[in-house]
Amino acid sequence: MARQEKRTKFITQDILKSSLIGAFQKLDPRYMVKNPVMFVVEVGFAVALLLTIAPTLFGDESSLRIYNGIVAFILFVTVLFANFAESVAEGRGKAQAETLKKTKKDTMATLLAKDGTEKVIHASELKKGDVVIVRTGEMIPNDGEVIEGIASVDESAITGESAPVTREAGGDFSSVTGGTTVVSDWLKVRITSEPGQSFLDRMISLVEGASRQKTPNEIALGILLISLTIIFMIVVVTLYFFAGYSGAKIPIATMIALLVCLIPTTIGGLLSAIGIAGMDRVTRFNVIAMSGKAVEACGDVDTMILDKTGTITYGNRLAADFRPVEGKSKEDLIDYSVMTSLCDTTPEGKSVVELGRTLGTRIGDEAKDQMEFVEFTAQTKMSGVNLADGTQVRKGASEAIQEYVRAKGGQIPKDLNGIVSEISTLGGTPLVVCVEGKIYGVIYLKDTVKPGLRERFERLREIGIKTIMCTGDNPLTAATIAKEAGVDGFIAECKPEDKITEIQKEQAEGKIVAMTGDGTNDAPALAQADVGLAMNSGTTAAKEAANMVDLDSDPTKILEVVEIGKQLLITRGSLTTFSIANDVAKYFAIIPAMFTMVIPQMEILNIMHLSTPFSAILSALIFNAVIIPCLIPIAMRGVKYKPMRSEKMLIKNIGIYGLGGIIVPFIGIKLIDLIVTPFLAMIGL
Repeated sequence: MARQEKRTKFITQDILKSSLIGAFQKLDPRYMVKNPVMFVVEVGFAVALLLTIAPTLFGDESSLRIYNGIVAFILFVTVLFANFAESVAEGRGKAQAETLKKTKKDTMATLLAKDGTEKVIHASELKKGDVVIVRTGEMIPNDGEVIEGIASVDESAITGESAPVTREAGGDFSSVTGGTTVVSDWLKVRITSEPGQSFLDRMISLVEGASRQKTPNEIALGILLISLTIIFMIVVVTLYFFAGYSGAKIPIATMIALLVCLIPTTIGGLLSAIGIAGMDRVTRFNVIAMSGKAVEACGDVDTMILDKTGTITYGNRLAADFRPVEGKSKEDLIDYSVMTSLCDTTPEGKSVVELGRTLGTRIGDEAKDQMEFVEFTAQTKMSGVNLADGTQVRKGASEAIQEYVRAKGGQIPKDLNGIVSEISTLGGTPLVVCVEGKIYGVIYLKDTVKPGLRERFERLREIGIKTIMCTGDNPLTAATIAKEAGVDGFIAECKPEDKITEIQKEQAEGKIVAMTGDGTNDAPALAQADVGLAMNSGTTAAKEAANMVDLDSDPTKILEVVEIGKQLLITRGSLTTFSIANDVAKYFAIIPAMFTMVIPQMEILNIMHLSTPFSAILSALIFNAVIIPCLIPIAMRGVKYKPMRSEKMLIKNIGIYGLGGIIVPFIGIKLIDLIVTPFLAMIGL
């Protein structure tokens, strides 16, 4: 099963300190202009500050100096809170990056020249294509492919797992990562990345946020927020001149307060933080996303393509049952099966012994000394033992054992083929057991589906994601495993090109497709998929083709990654809903307060019964500022996600964040009004 997300403190003392500093540094208008909504608030602060210093500059009364100063201060705090939210998100990423940087030391490398001579150089001097040798205790200097040797490698600095893994030349386990350590034997490695462009370098850059680009959805929402801001600016400017024409004198600071409360400042202040935090959550789950777009695409996935072996099933066929033929006892079949497997070190052999002992076999470990083990070969398609008295006991493929028995002059039981066919139909592997010329029965080996997967696939089905299993098995076996696992479809006898064809077929229907892979032959499909999750243990080609890499090399983790993507989209949608909804309450606070003095009938709209026009405006403005830091924990941790249909999710979202976004400001503004009214009375407002 996938390892759990790493739990860390929401905010540490170091992150708090760096975030406070960052909040002030981001006040630079050149930086603020990247967030147009908050840039408007900063400009509003500058104008209000100018009015505080020279209230008559724009025709305001000098008696409003204190009021202008209070508005300026609240706007300044609003901008600071928005910057603080983004700085906290960045701070969490940078803290993680510092941990990664500790693994990136000024490593030395043993470079192999073409003539076989060795030269020790700094790892930073290595170029793509160079060949190095790494011995026990030495750190692998950069990303590469093993071209010779086999060794245990400690990847805990990258993956967090303490158990070493085996890396060897050829196959899907030849890729090594810079910053990991060889703990036994040696490896000859061909470097596959230039200095500063290794996997670890990219991880650090992405985690720090230096390479983060806005996603399409984030850009679209940003355009919407800018459009709303421009519209409300036009409304406020028009309203100011309309009020002047009607004889109503409205302070400029009040108009600024109205604009700030009308534009979506809440989501404007949190939008960037939500995106950064989404990347951070994926990273804390030990998955490196090569872009924010990849994380966001996870939330839109419609179809998930999964390998069978190692993803849906364990990959090792394990003993599930013993089926005796007619006339033979199950006890004898179990004993002879255990005999043939005592010295069999394969997972299948060990599982036969384990199941036999569970069912009460009479054969103990001491029997090993009284028999000679015969290993399995591709030619004989069987293995077994020769007993001390010369008796031969064998297990193997049905055809091979039948041929062996006939050669011994034995008879084939009438029900044998029926048992073999039944096991094959169930998707299992039948191993026939015989003693000399007598067949005793069949061992049922089963490729076991990982526990809990059926429930997880059901969860995905609830949110509208279709699962397709790819396997090289025959259609009969594939159908059995697919039914047991609970996937929606399967592709039997699947070749690498079949995966690409299926992905393209789904994409042609407008669907977003995700898949996992680890081999070079998976690279084209990983590149074609909208979300490609490569295993860190896989080949360099697979990791370069994918847009996400799982450091734990757990293929089933794509299920959790999709849920993290969903959580990112839901968090952004929920806070956007809340932001727009709480503007409604602020309208009821500010609009009546602005016009009550010149249009007494507007008092009927003061449904919150706010004390004075000044207290109403300032209360709404204070709430507008305070709500941003209150929502930072939700932006960082994400809205709790439960699988459900989109329609149900929308209703729930509107119910909690839409209705809540209206109720909370009404309560908050009223409470703030009760607090600030006595203070304003003291200063004559």
